[in-house]
Amino acid sequence: MFSWLDHLQPLGALVLRLVLGAIMLGYGYQKLIPHGALYNFTHLVAHLGLPAGLGYVVAFLEFFGGILLIVGLFTRVVCLLMVVEMAVAINKVFPHGSLVGGNSFDLPLACAAIALMLVFTGSGWIGLDAVLMRGGRGASRRPASR
Repeated sequence: MFSWLDHLQPLGALVLRLVLGAIMLGYGYQKLIPHGALYNFTHLVAHLGLPAGLGYVVAFLEFFGGILLIVGLFTRVVCLLMVVEMAVAINKVFPHGSLVGGNSFDLPLACAAIALMLVFTGSGWIGLDAVLMRGGRGASRRPASR
């Protein structure tokens, strides 16, 4: 019934990639840019029982990974790392949380689901991944005709 929408799947991947990239860039910015934010975040990570150095990895992944997602570069690798990050966040930051309420893990769960989808589908339209993989010939996802 809705099979006519199948050719628009790369558009859906593009929209999800841009949304996830903007969310991650925003959270990464909060952890990196303000004076003392990275120091405070690494101490928060250590307080959660994780290595403090992991705070640097998370902050840089969110900020620079968000930028990479927006331009559509290394989408699958970045999203795989984000799935792992979101799983750790749900487990460590919200161990007694729920899907609703004050201590909810709905945002990291939604981000993990979006990232996992992008691991499977790739960057979608208008991504540098497609340009690099096809040697600069564009981002067409159609198979070559025989």
